[in-house]
Amino acid sequence: MNFKIPFSGRGHAYNSNEIDAAIEAMHSPMSLTQGVYKNKFEKKFTEYADSKYSYAVNTATSALELTAQLCQFNDNDEVIIPSHTYTSSAYPFIKAGAKIVWADIELDTRVVSCATIEPCITEKTKAIVVPHLYGYGADMDEIMDMAKGNNIIVIEDAAQSLGVRINGRMTGTIADFGVYSFHSHKNMTTLGEGGMITTNHQEYAELIPMLRHNGHCDFSFKRENYWRPAMGNVDLPVLNNRHIMPSNYCMGEVECAIGIELLDRIEELNQQKRDRAIYFIDSLKDFDQLAFHRVKSDRHNYHLLVAMDRSGKRDEFIKKMAYEEGIQCVVQYYPLNRYDLYDKLGYGDANCPNADTFFDNMISFPFQHMLTDSELDQMIDSTKSVLKTI
Repeated sequence: MNFKIPFSGRGHAYNSNEIDAAIEAMHSPMSLTQGVYKNKFEKKFTEYADSKYSYAVNTATSALELTAQLCQFNDNDEVIIPSHTYTSSAYPFIKAGAKIVWADIELDTRVVSCATIEPCITEKTKAIVVPHLYGYGADMDEIMDMAKGNNIIVIEDAAQSLGVRINGRMTGTIADFGVYSFHSHKNMTTLGEGGMITTNHQEYAELIPMLRHNGHCDFSFKRENYWRPAMGNVDLPVLNNRHIMPSNYCMGEVECAIGIELLDRIEELNQQKRDRAIYFIDSLKDFDQLAFHRVKSDRHNYHLLVAMDRSGKRDEFIKKMAYEEGIQCVVQYYPLNRYDLYDKLGYGDANCPNADTFFDNMISFPFQHMLTDSELDQMIDSTKSVLKTI
């Protein structure tokens, strides 16, 4: 059906600077991959995030695949992942040989914490994945202290939390690895897909360019002629005396060119979404059927605007919003253990009551940046109207 306000898969519109940058890159006589725009984007992102090393990739999933490879899982090694997250937070680690242990979330913040992670830690735990879901930064300082005490690798899935800060530090730069997404629905999107991987460890940073680009590297000897024995070498990256197979996760030059420009206004985009979220939440303060996570600081960028229904009438609310008001609310992040994919792989059971409770009662409102002020007010009025009738 046609909705007055759909749940869009488009995060924001592009301004003239971003469009001009894309056109300029398209007209460039140089390669449209692995070129000057990629180098500029990585440098600018490193400065923006205050990370040591940043590498552009084609998707955040590719970045997670890379981090999973660099974890070097052995037989029976375990990785702790919340059951309430997007699927690509998990399956790359299964592909890399790890066994998943599902962690619960906090019901108020909707992300993991030390309290939900610690019961999952065993002597087999090799890594922890911490998604900053919905754009809220988890308690990374406490999680890192706990992980270091147990010699555990930590991966921040910051796909939804670009620009979010915890005690002044950007999410994605606090753990061993950080992963960002520039997918179509994110607060910053580079033509539908794109990603970045960050690390503060030189040993990993030296391998990521090879892993990202088909194993391409320099020859180990000085060459008299640049074309002999070939234009370039291909080799296997080695970490801890173990080979790692490379792939092609390169990000295109046009996407990088747009990313360079978008970094100039991501703070503005985040603040606009934060202001709108607080306005929406405060407008509904008299309706206690809906429980929002209200955070006015840069700890939250409100990539998504979600609430938990307390009335037990979530489906009735969504149905009335859709068919009577023309507003497409949705339900997101099915607990991963409930998916056929994970059940077939032996991960169908999880003791995550908060994740189950939140998902079974959650509502995600349309909240794309392209939403107009009048549409936002219309959504508030419709929400009030529906809540009064159920």
